[in-house]
Amino acid sequence: MENDRIDQIINKYHGKASSLILILMEIQHINHWLPKEALTRVSEKLQVPLSRVRQIASFYKTFNLLPAGRHEIHVCTGTSCHLRGAQQVLDTIEELTGMKPGETASNLKFSLETVNCLGCCALGPVLEVDGEHHGKMVPAKTADVLKNVN
Repeated sequence: MENDRIDQIINKYHGKASSLILILMEIQHINHWLPKEALTRVSEKLQVPLSRVRQIASFYKTFNLLPAGRHEIHVCTGTSCHLRGAQQVLDTIEELTGMKPGETASNLKFSLETVNCLGCCALGPVLEVDGEHHGKMVPAKTADVLKNVN
């Protein structure tokens, strides 16, 4: 990510250190992860120690410090989804992509995470791809969803 784009985001928040989390969220939204160079630039521009910026970025699960896939896959493994077959959905994704939860595909197409709840328990098991919910998932339907992701 170019410094000019990072500077634009920082300027949007008037260069205030109190906006650190919002700035990191916006950088990640655009870049899909937070490279060391971006953290360094934010540190310099906000005059916040790099150790503090890294501490914030590593504390919150929403931030990725490693390259992430262009498409984020979340599988709900909460109680309701688990009881309705979430593990079979997860197994199918692992077979199709070669990824385990917490990993990113080598071609950077997908990143896979499990979550405790997506807030739509009645639709379980639930798969979320790029923020779009897919309910009542079964292995065959899971394969179709992933095949249709560009």
